Amino acid sequence: MAKEASKDSKDDRYDELLRQMEAEKKKWDREDEDEQDETDALLSKAIELALAQGKGWKPGEKEAYLEKMMDEDYIHPMFAMNQEELEKSGMAEAFSSLLYDDPPARTMVEAKAKGNEAFQNGKKNMAKNVQYYRDAINHYYESFHWAQKVTPDLPSVDSEGKPLEDIPVYTEHELDTFKSTVLANAAMAHIQIKNWGYVRDDSRRSLDFNPNNIKSWYRLAKAHQMLQNWEEAGDAIDSGLNCDKDNKELKLLKQQLEKKVNRARMERQKREKARAHRVSQVKSVWKHCKEAGITLGRVPLVSTVNDDEDVEDEVNSDEARWHHHFPHTGKLPKQRDDGSGEWSWPTMFVYPSHNQSDFIAEFCESDMIALRMAEVFPELEQGTTETAMPWDYNNEFVCSNLAVYFEVHCTESDDDVVHPESVEKLRDQGAAMRFYESSRALKGDEGPEMASVARCLERKHLHKQRKSWIKKHKSLWAKPDPCPVVRVHPACTLIDILKDERMVVPNFLVTFILFPENHPAHEAFLKEHKCLGILEAM
Repeated sequence: MAKEASKDSKDDRYDELLRQMEAEKKKWDREDEDEQDETDALLSKAIELALAQGKGWKPGEKEAYLEKMMDEDYIHPMFAMNQEELEKSGMAEAFSSLLYDDPPARTMVEAKAKGNEAFQNGKKNMAKNVQYYRDAINHYYESFHWAQKVTPDLPSVDSEGKPLEDIPVYTEHELDTFKSTVLANAAMAHIQIKNWGYVRDDSRRSLDFNPNNIKSWYRLAKAHQMLQNWEEAGDAIDSGLNCDKDNKELKLLKQQLEKKVNRARMERQKREKARAHRVSQVKSVWKHCKEAGITLGRVPLVSTVNDDEDVEDEVNSDEARWHHHFPHTGKLPKQRDDGSGEWSWPTMFVYPSHNQSDFIAEFCESDMIALRMAEVFPELEQGTTETAMPWDYNNEFVCSNLAVYFEVHCTESDDDVVHPESVEKLRDQGAAMRFYESSRALKGDEGPEMASVARCLERKHLHKQRKSWIKKHKSLWAKPDPCPVVRVHPACTLIDILKDERMVVPNFLVTFILFPENHPAHEAFLKEHKCLGILEAM
């Protein structure tokens, strides 16, 4: 009831405003009856029309208009400096209609004729023809713009609504053919000035309106040839020949590009086959982890969310961010081929005290840590005082003298916010697949275009993490404490460690941190990282 009363009140005020306007107009007309000039008459007529149509301020309109005018980003159409600013004003359509008195059906034909004339002038003036071709392109785009405004099967009318007999009525098919032609002409003009990207785009748009436009198929194929998109060029040639199997230009182009197109198609098939194999691998890994109770994680693959962020040394920045979880090993856990059904994992031994590391491509789940340590750091033989590592100046790296740890990641709850530089759990198989494919793409395995796509996706993910962290903690500088660690008994097998609920495997890479027992770096490490205890063998 209260809402209805409020609405009635606003309507009453609106009606009262109209009555006041009408009364003021009558008074003004009586006073200026003898002195009224042409401008006054026009203004009087405008007010009269506004009253007749009820175009005074409706409730809320004035406030909305003032709010729009006060917006810093709003540009009045009278002061727009370019087409983009005019579009933002919301008045582009109105201003465009002021420039042309003729109906769209006539204007589109005239603009096309101007484009053809400019194109022919460009052909005649070989020395200075670039501007002619640019003018032709603009006229063709203008013709397409007006063709979009023509309503099919409806006659054109003049300002009084009377049909114009000299302008034909276009069917929808005729309009689509016209649009396809002017876009194909624009592509041809772009060919003359070697704008191959625009040739490709305009040819595609032309084919959207008329898939049988053989000229557009040829120009699309030519554009892909110049852009070295061999497979796409072959597809365009084949599609064009399906429309006209005897087209000489397409047949000649097919003959020229046949080897390159076939090679590109074979390479794509190889990539698809390799990707299908990777998908199968990741699915198998995910299934094994779920069955065995192993948790997987990931780290950010990019350091910045845009190209403008200052990075003094990109390599050092990445290494600082990833620490020893560098993601581009390209290795996945796999099931052994010996029939045992056992799994092996890529594993990293990291030695922070000496800034060194070792990579083990296949660490079997049933192997003891001590066994692998003994292979890398054997005990000193009788009569020997030096280890095999040239960087081990104090000869401390022997199996019996090493302490082994793994870091405990993802200590927060599942619903909590993860710091952008911390390890994040992989929640499902899809997330695991996307992460692995992105890491390969950023490494460059799929080419520069896929690397750019992966970089954009990872930057979006990083930006989302940053926003969530800032929303909760007010600043990215509010970093979490260094992650705690668990000491590992050398008699533990790898599967004992992987099944521990505190263990998260980032990037499909199992990582252990090793220190000589009495090294100062070991003591400093334990001061910074809380040790949660020792994991004993099962």
